Amino acid sequence: MKCEAPLREDNTGLTESHKKFEIASEETEKKTVYAADDRAAAQEELQKLKAAFDDAIANSTPELGSEIKTRVGQRIRELDRAVEAMEEMAKED
Repeated sequence: MKCEAPLREDNTGLTESHKKFEIASEETEKKTVYAADDRAAAQEELQKLKAAFDDAIANSTPELGSEIKTRVGQRIRELDRAVEAMEEMAKED
């Protein structure tokens, strides 16, 4: 199916972004010396994911773009909010 490639790419990016977030979150909670760098890496990976998501939608048919938004968009927004919350938590410390 033609839609599988963009969705697979976005899901791969989502998985990588989630891994970076989990590492950054753990390091932030523990207040390690690596926490700031890990948060920056998580933020960078999230920005790459958002760019790939936008690119996949822009370079797809309207039907495929809609499916990508439906299947991946909500998870990206959730991850974005989680990264923002982690940054706020770090500022409080």
